[in-house]
Amino acid sequence: MQRALNDNHPRKPFAASLAKPNWTEDGLDWPHRQTSAFVHAGGLRWHVQQMGRGPVVLLLHGTGAATHSWRMLAPLLAEHFTVVAPDLPGHGFTETPDASRMSMAAMAQDLAALLRGLGHQPVMVAGHSAGAAVAARMCLDGSIAPSALVGLNAALLPIGGAASRYMLPLARMLATSALVPRLVARFARNPGMVERMVADTGSSLEPAGIDYYRRLVGCPGHVAAAIRMMASWRLDELAAQLPQLAPRLLLIAGSNDKTIAAKDATRVQAMVPGARVEVMQGLGHLAHEERPHDVAGLMTELAREVGLLPPMVAAAE
Repeated sequence: MQRALNDNHPRKPFAASLAKPNWTEDGLDWPHRQTSAFVHAGGLRWHVQQMGRGPVVLLLHGTGAATHSWRMLAPLLAEHFTVVAPDLPGHGFTETPDASRMSMAAMAQDLAALLRGLGHQPVMVAGHSAGAAVAARMCLDGSIAPSALVGLNAALLPIGGAASRYMLPLARMLATSALVPRLVARFARNPGMVERMVADTGSSLEPAGIDYYRRLVGCPGHVAAAIRMMASWRLDELAAQLPQLAPRLLLIAGSNDKTIAAKDATRVQAMVPGARVEVMQGLGHLAHEERPHDVAGLMTELAREVGLLPPMVAAAE
């Protein structure tokens, strides 16, 4: 299905020559394909999945992922909510914008345009990793006003120490090269490569989950967007503004996360009044894909706490 929504501010995509995932091939058996739509908003052609009924929950995946990241969690949430899950700009099957639109602030603006076009005002937002930063940015900018914000292994703080001095310049350099995404995509097709990439996050996924990531990382256009996103990221300003967050904040962290340390969630908790941390033992950076039922339970419980869902009625003895 395709719809046109507020198609203005046309932009020229960066690295337009790099192959992106193809919906007719890579998306043929994409999770929840029947819920997918391609819509135009804010000058981009977006891939969006929508399912369920009730209050609107917005799901924002992390860098290098796509809507497949919610393949098990989204249907569970759809029992209580209308779930809206887009592929972020340049990721998955969403069009890649100009490089200048891959920053956190610009991505938040473009997502706000998408929500306006769809007519949605989310009451709860959940973001994984960098997706949590985009969600927080939207809340702070006032483009959305949810009652609750859920950070799943959330990347909300700047990288400290020597890593910060080297990683950002390296990402900027790599983002200017069309060769690097092609090399990464080629290596990703080697047996066991994506399995090792996932294992390096501290997570363990089922074969189908591994295969979805393999399809994405095997496309240089998707890789280029992920690199550009990392090169454009600025978390210092966001971190300074975190105490101003209005929605109730729940931080869900995997104790075995090798990408974003669980202790970062505790640091954010100390910065945001009323924030709560739940550490899921033995899980990695993709905890919401490893134990979706537990994450759905925590999110539903939060929704009841803030009045988005009716309270549980105790069973009669």
